[in-house]
Amino acid sequence: MTTTARPAPEEGILLRLAGPLQSWGRLSHFNERDTAHFPTRSGVIGLLAAAMGRTREQHIDDLATLTLTVRIDRPGVPLRDLHTVGGGLPARATVTTAEGKKRGGDTTTLKTHRTYLSDAAFTIALTTTSDTPEGLLRETAAALIHPRWPLFLGRRSCPPEGPLLLGSSDDVLHHLLHLPIAARPPRAGHHPDVTFTSDRPLDRLPVPGALRTANAEDGDMPAGQINDHPASFHPQRRSYRARPAYQRILRLPADQYTGLGTAHLNTLGSYTAEHLAQPESSPR
Repeated sequence: MTTTARPAPEEGILLRLAGPLQSWGRLSHFNERDTAHFPTRSGVIGLLAAAMGRTREQHIDDLATLTLTVRIDRPGVPLRDLHTVGGGLPARATVTTAEGKKRGGDTTTLKTHRTYLSDAAFTIALTTTSDTPEGLLRETAAALIHPRWPLFLGRRSCPPEGPLLLGSSDDVLHHLLHLPIAARPPRAGHHPDVTFTSDRPLDRLPVPGALRTANAEDGDMPAGQINDHPASFHPQRRSYRARPAYQRILRLPADQYTGLGTAHLNTLGSYTAEHLAQPESSPR
């Protein structure tokens, strides 16, 4: 159902997740490591926990109260990589089995396939709920400026490029719609779709009337579910729960596409300096 009433503003922080490679595991098991097409809740909450210096044994209940809404600026290109471990090594130096033994010569080499998103870029809004502890957003933003541990985009081999923290706002979803898009401007007459995904209904996006289309879904019903809500990162008790996945597609103005590289970063910097609050000690 399409509504013209403006949703209530929501407080939150905005992140930019971009880098040469990203990998957000969704159904990974054994030697096949996949990636979702967008940052998962477990991956982003894990990034926040690393910034705050939490070990895998520590609780994440407070971080799991945050709501995640993702704008897919550039979906990236899937890249599948073959890894081998143990090949060409003497028996005593090969991979240890679950029984504590060494693999024989014919099974020495282990092969794994890992999938990445190459050259992808996402803009993310983290918002609070009634269960979120007071001050958690400020603590999280400060940790992202001075992370305790190295940050990565889903997999340790995928470091982020800066800037990662864009700033905070009392109307963060408005800026999620209007921040410059890290993609080349569309051709004349071409109107590319921009996909938004979230763990909450997306009819709460304050979409201007000019961007509404008569037949487009407004994201108030789940498009499916995804098993990425983390209950624990404990090495022996790692567990996730399923949560509803909402999706909404919009066609944003052509002049919002600000290209790649320096051109985009300069425009992004001007926008954030003018519209977003910069946390204390931000290097920007």
